[in-house]
Amino acid sequence: MRNSVSHIELIMGDITKARVDAIVNAANQEMLGGGGVDGAIHKAAGPILLEYCKRCPAVDGIRCPTGEARITPAGSLMAKFVIHTVGPVYGVDPDPEVLLANAYQASLDLAITNGCQSVALPALSCGVYAFPWEKAATIAFATCTRMPFQKLSLTFYLSGPEIMHIWSQALTKIS
Repeated sequence: MRNSVSHIELIMGDITKARVDAIVNAANQEMLGGGGVDGAIHKAAGPILLEYCKRCPAVDGIRCPTGEARITPAGSLMAKFVIHTVGPVYGVDPDPEVLLANAYQASLDLAITNGCQSVALPALSCGVYAFPWEKAATIAFATCTRMPFQKLSLTFYLSGPEIMHIWSQALTKIS
């Protein structure tokens, strides 16, 4: 199932199979792998991705604070880079809407800075971090349609028919 508007496309599928310049990883602050999208990306990229992550400087164990992003080579993935970003935990982190927008903004800023033209993204914070899907989609699309991000080819990889439906409706509203 596909839906697209301009430079944004939605695919129900596996982000680790994306053939793009950069894959955005829904990381945790430690950047040492985890569950969900993070675990799948680390598994597909191989152990070298963990080694690249360990090279990112840590302050009190935190390599990437919520709302920020870090970039590493992609290991065995079919991408040049993995952009690790940490979305907010909904209902726990203060200002989750701002932090989610910042996570997308920081990720896409890194993509542009590193010469990327195509980026695969997950629905940040929509898994165990419990961000409401419709609200998350609205924030993601509002951020991704800003200049200079309109020149990027963005593909959101979504995990199932229910989130695909909700995000498709949100995408239709911005067209």
